Amino acid sequence: MSAPERMGEQVRIGVSIPIPEPYSASLTRARIEAGDPLAHSVPPHITLMPPRVVEPDDLGEVTDHLRSVAADHPPFVVELGGTDSFRPISPVVFVRLATGTQACERLQRAINAGPLRQELRFPYHPHVTIAHEIDEAGLDAASAAMESFDALFPVAHFSLYEYGDDGVWRTVSNFVLTS
Repeated sequence: MSAPERMGEQVRIGVSIPIPEPYSASLTRARIEAGDPLAHSVPPHITLMPPRVVEPDDLGEVTDHLRSVAADHPPFVVELGGTDSFRPISPVVFVRLATGTQACERLQRAINAGPLRQELRFPYHPHVTIAHEIDEAGLDAASAAMESFDALFPVAHFSLYEYGDDGVWRTVSNFVLTS
């Protein structure tokens, strides 16, 4: 996740599904080995709402909205497997979702409504980034290194993240899927 510009006291937030251990460590290691400078500041995740800014006074409404979305959606399973890329449109290599895509899409649509409605730069495509905006050789190496990666895990919650002034995304709140 890159960070949007903010003005005044605005807060930079994002919403995603965190990737659990032991998979998270493997994905971070792949990003480090690819030479991605964001490896230490962006935890492995499946984005549900891309980064945006909100006014501090709106955080209560945002939290209420996310709590409502979580209450309306059941837990599900994600299976990750193999790699792909958004090249040449965007210099990104990612691990694909083999299962769980439709559940992520439903969550994404619900989250990106109400107080968090925004026009997306690209159509939503759930994935886990392993290399972003690095040279072609690094993108190719990341893709080859993780081609046989696979993971299977339950998704029981999603998280609200805030981008700190130190350049790191941190979890602010978790929202348990309960429907």
